[in-house]
Amino acid sequence: MHAFTHINISYMYIVIIHALTITIKIDMDRKLVQNLFYFLYKFLLKLLGYHQGHHWKNKSMKYMKYESMLDNHTPKELHNTTIVFDVEGGLLRSSSLFPYFMLVAFEGGGVLRGLVLFLCYPLVCSLRKELGLKIMVFICFFGIKKDNFRIGRSVLPKLFLEDIGLEGFEVVMRCGRKVGLSELPSVMVEGFLKDYLGVDCVIGRDLKVVFGYFVGLMDDVTTTRSKSSLINDVFGERKVDCHLIGFGCSNKNLDHQLFSHCKEIYLVSKAEKKRWRALPRDKYPKPLIFHDGRIAFKPTFLGTLVMIIWVPFGFWLCLLRMIIALSFPYNMSIPVLSFIGMGGRVYDHSVDKNNVKKNKKDPIKGTGKGTLYVCNHRTLLDPIYISMAIMKPLTAVTYSLSRISEVVSPLILETYHLSRNKEKDSKMMEMLLSQGDLVVCPEGTTCREPYLLRFSPLFAEVSNDIVPIALDAKVCMFYGTTASGFKFLDPVFFLLNPVGFYDVKILQKLESVNICKQSRIEIANQVQKQIAEALGFQCTNLTRKDKYMILAGNEGVV
Repeated sequence: MHAFTHINISYMYIVIIHALTITIKIDMDRKLVQNLFYFLYKFLLKLLGYHQGHHWKNKSMKYMKYESMLDNHTPKELHNTTIVFDVEGGLLRSSSLFPYFMLVAFEGGGVLRGLVLFLCYPLVCSLRKELGLKIMVFICFFGIKKDNFRIGRSVLPKLFLEDIGLEGFEVVMRCGRKVGLSELPSVMVEGFLKDYLGVDCVIGRDLKVVFGYFVGLMDDVTTTRSKSSLINDVFGERKVDCHLIGFGCSNKNLDHQLFSHCKEIYLVSKAEKKRWRALPRDKYPKPLIFHDGRIAFKPTFLGTLVMIIWVPFGFWLCLLRMIIALSFPYNMSIPVLSFIGMGGRVYDHSVDKNNVKKNKKDPIKGTGKGTLYVCNHRTLLDPIYISMAIMKPLTAVTYSLSRISEVVSPLILETYHLSRNKEKDSKMMEMLLSQGDLVVCPEGTTCREPYLLRFSPLFAEVSNDIVPIALDAKVCMFYGTTASGFKFLDPVFFLLNPVGFYDVKILQKLESVNICKQSRIEIANQVQKQIAEALGFQCTNLTRKDKYMILAGNEGVV
């Protein structure tokens, strides 16, 4: 009996010890699994761009609605105040950064790079915002030469200006000194903020450069600059006298170290931003006269999808439009071209209409002298539309003509390239006028916006029979002009649009009596003013050289 009891007790001890061993092992395995999951959790947070230890709201700061700024400060106080504003959260209406990167990819890297960004964007949307941003930066900037990157000053400003909210703009412009914070690379936003908004200091993300080329890597927000460097850039020598306030969106993390120096931060909600109005053109601090790039619309994801779907059809439509323009007379080609999207309107304000009708029946021959048509320059197709408007072929002279276009032009319209040698160009124009009517674009280059560049007075020295013509071209998808791209593709891109439209206004012929009393420069200015008034444009003293120095960094040598 005792032996049996001893055996049962021993067996019970063995079972208990075995159970404790299993329990300890399970507990150790559980801790191991917990530690493993915790490690993976921390790793994923770091990979996806979560910053540990950042709290977007500091209890020592005062957070207020942006409308209350004028209630808390007088205009004089704001004039002596430095505002730190979040560009994407406090200035731009749109929350999507895709259109800006699409312009960088397409205009700076080509069609293939833009297509890669488009295909990767659904993946970008599924990731953490910081990681998605880094992926877009890598796609857009990898392999781009730093010295050749001018997209931030030549292409993006137009899109930024059109995306600015009027209410946010007014908040920023009330303050004397402005500091812009952006999560975008500095090369994308700095030129726009400083050139067009007068921002004193721009703090964006720095891109890494190897042997003069971007490698597509971007510094973190918190490691871009040291704290002392930031303070020196913002305050300069007035560290004690400056009052710092912040402005941003309540839906974004205001974790930049500069916001910790703000005693007041004014916030706008995402719902309020949806009600913001677009900034009117007349309120631009600096007029947008020049901009480059082929894309003529805001390339949202859906807009880009439509463009990709359209281009294969547009290519064949472009060929069809060329064939019709080359093969049929004007009375047949004009209605057909209008039916397939290349339309136009003609406004004839000329006094001497009988002269135009006479020229249709009795073309000027070599012994006579033709009429000089002077027009502003919108695209390389300007002379063709003028020729269709007056229903007779013309000869054209222009400065902005590539060598390939000069070779191909006889198939469509006789076009000659001006050499910028006054004597040589004057003799050539006089010779062409002796053979028939001539059209000239004295601006010397195209301008997309409602402005006229300075007119060269050369045309006033070769003829007194001058008819001004005002032109305006409208497109919906692609611009038919470029400053940094291939100019021989300009007509192709214009014809690639689903719809392209021209307004042609034939103005009153200049009176010979006034021409004899005025200098050639005065005549050129008079014609410029007359065309500007007909179109509702503004006259400027800017030249072709100014345009190309801003957009392409050269003097416009084709």
